[in-house]
Amino acid sequence: MAPYESDGSTHAGEAEDVRDGRRTAARYVVPAAVVGVAAATIGLVPAFAGSGDPDLPKISAQQLIEKIAKSDVQQMSGTVKISTDLGLPNLGGLENSLTSGALSQGAGGKGGSAADPSAKLLELASGTHTVRVAADGQDKQKVSLLEKAAEYSVIRNGDQVWAYDSASNEAYHSTGAGDHKGAKAAPEDVPATPKDLAEQALKAAGKTTSVTVDGTAQVAGRDAYKLLIRPKQSGTTVGAISIAVDAKTGLPLKFTLTPASGGAAVVDAGFTQVSFSRPAASTFTFTPPKGTKVTQGDDLKDEGAARSHGTEKSAHGDGKAARGSEKAAPGAEPKTIGEGWNTIVVLDSGSKGGLPTDAKSKDGASKDGASKDGAVAGFLGSLGDHVKGKFGSGTVFSTRLVNALITDDGRVYAGAVTKDALVKAADAGK
Repeated sequence: MAPYESDGSTHAGEAEDVRDGRRTAARYVVPAAVVGVAAATIGLVPAFAGSGDPDLPKISAQQLIEKIAKSDVQQMSGTVKISTDLGLPNLGGLENSLTSGALSQGAGGKGGSAADPSAKLLELASGTHTVRVAADGQDKQKVSLLEKAAEYSVIRNGDQVWAYDSASNEAYHSTGAGDHKGAKAAPEDVPATPKDLAEQALKAAGKTTSVTVDGTAQVAGRDAYKLLIRPKQSGTTVGAISIAVDAKTGLPLKFTLTPASGGAAVVDAGFTQVSFSRPAASTFTFTPPKGTKVTQGDDLKDEGAARSHGTEKSAHGDGKAARGSEKAAPGAEPKTIGEGWNTIVVLDSGSKGGLPTDAKSKDGASKDGASKDGAVAGFLGSLGDHVKGKFGSGTVFSTRLVNALITDDGRVYAGAVTKDALVKAADAGK
């Protein structure tokens, strides 16, 4: 073993809260942690190259995990660099159009805001971004996404949440009223710091995982231990996860996920500067600049709830319509098969026939001789690999981490597993 390495595999005597958390989240959290949402080789040495190798007391993997769990940093500020490389194909600007459309609609539909955090922070799912973070206890946080000529910030101060997009000069405001958990500075499913990513990855660690201490490093001028997480199973697309843990505070300073196929990291998020001093109070105050278009998120939620209630009332008013809708709906909840890193989510999309690639729609050819539906489906089909098996046939869409099989009978199999694993799962499901 390396000087700081221990077996680190989970045992029956581990802390109950850590073990229970892993079992609960293992099925879903691995893909979520890297949509997210997050080393250049399996050895992970290049991730810390030239950053020093401080001499720290020996520590076991379990002790380091407990150190992370007990970390209670209340005041801090810093700059985080996040790089995500899922290996998605170049869509010629289409992805930018889709993103801008989603941002303009926001979470509230036509009345939404370009500053709505639920859409804006999804930009962290691709490319390289610089994020500034600050916190002063549980009630004051700020996350700022720095762009070339603009800045986007989400500020929480008590039950007040403001989001401001300088590019569009739009602001989004909401409160924590009616929510016993209070407001958050960012959507829960968008990990924006190494700590967010590390917590999700550690929850997924179980008997299918090797957890070891892999030496030391310096990150953002801080001495740190390196926690190395590797799947014991074959068939997963995850190669390894490295987490640099601050030796003094237990705060994760850097998170790096390497795919089993090798090459550049899929997710590399780390502090380039960090301070544990209390940020200035002005950091968490916000007043919309003159001329800013302000959208009240609470009003959008009320409108959405009213529309939902009206739809529900209408459905209940017509028993036949309600029963017909239930019958037409696909499988309500996805199920999972496999365990640990080989977990696959299975759902029924309700769309039979898979991805049609013919040039005609159901109503025949369009004026130019080809249907738009057929053209779009053909384009999507060209991005995937057509596969056959006992289940029939379908198309596999692949990234460097998460793959998905859409069968011609409308089922979807997805997970951080290989194409062969998806086909095998579909065959077993027949």
